Amino acid sequence: MSVGMKPDGVPGRVLSRTAGEIAESHRMDPRITAAVPGFDAPFYQAGLAGYSDGAMRLIARRHGCPFCVTEALLDRTLVNGGKGRRKEDPDLIAAECGMGELADNRAVGLEDHPIAGQIMGSDPEEMADGARILAGMGYEVIDVNLACPVKKIKKRSRGGHFLAHPENAIKVLKAVREATDDLVTTVKLRRAFDDTPEMAANFERIFDATYDLGYSWATVHCRTVEQRYIGPGRWEFLKELVERNPDRIIFGSGDIWTVEDVFGMIELTGVSGVSIARGCIGNPWIFHHARELMAGREPQPPSIEEQGTTLRDHFEFATVIHGERVASRQMRKFGIKFAAVHPEALDVKKAFIAADSLEDWSAVIDRYYGVAAPDPGG
Repeated sequence: MSVGMKPDGVPGRVLSRTAGEIAESHRMDPRITAAVPGFDAPFYQAGLAGYSDGAMRLIARRHGCPFCVTEALLDRTLVNGGKGRRKEDPDLIAAECGMGELADNRAVGLEDHPIAGQIMGSDPEEMADGARILAGMGYEVIDVNLACPVKKIKKRSRGGHFLAHPENAIKVLKAVREATDDLVTTVKLRRAFDDTPEMAANFERIFDATYDLGYSWATVHCRTVEQRYIGPGRWEFLKELVERNPDRIIFGSGDIWTVEDVFGMIELTGVSGVSIARGCIGNPWIFHHARELMAGREPQPPSIEEQGTTLRDHFEFATVIHGERVASRQMRKFGIKFAAVHPEALDVKKAFIAADSLEDWSAVIDRYYGVAAPDPGG
């Protein structure tokens, strides 16, 4: 039994085999591990604005995630040494497109590898400069975001906006590739800007250019930019894309909420692997459960005590990275997600919303999860 927080309206997909059978028989594309040593399973944690900082990445890795992507880092912020970034826009965070803080997205020690630094911007030269800076920071992979669907990003000619302007997109891809020729580069796309034939053709141009320029793979989200996150993703698009490009490494994205979805997408579409985004917020067990299925074991839902230990570890990591005050505020959104799998979900959610300090957090975890804070003297 897996843990998942699948929202209403996500369609069920019929599989001819169980997720366990698919996972146990799956063979990792050796080109992925050759390009990025340590990337040894067909899934990874996506870059998630406002979420995928070092603390979340470390928790994911300790539950079996082999590879992580940072939040999108704005080219101009990188070029300016992390300065000039305005307070984050909640609309962008809601759509996984906010620009992360440079300090929050550095690799957190040796355990936080392999890792991709994701970059987003509009000017080819600035994107190239930003990519060089990321390369110097020790990222094994540079990931170019051409997928963000928010209108504010479109107005600034970034992210998914490029899918309507293939010439500009290809200029950015070429500039970043030439700037980081000795590193693995990847790109994040959506299946098109909208559903018109013109935009479908634009996607194909950008997709082909990605590989022609030497990018190792593309991760393709199966919704359009205009669709944002409304309605189900079109897994059949991914299937058709793989069938047209059997020799290319393609990762799929969209509607991955459970471990069954992970291996269901691989089975039904033929993608090389999947990017797990919203489905892993408050649910790092999705990675552990995927590993369990690959090893031929039946995943077990985490006990309440295991949930509490993970929450406490997450908060402690966040405190080290951000400081107690910021961590207390930022962890509310994680507590709400973690609470969803607790038997007293509503009460736990309310308690996390009210928590405002390390002491408050410890009290909530101790009360609802039965996990006391470790004795600093013991």
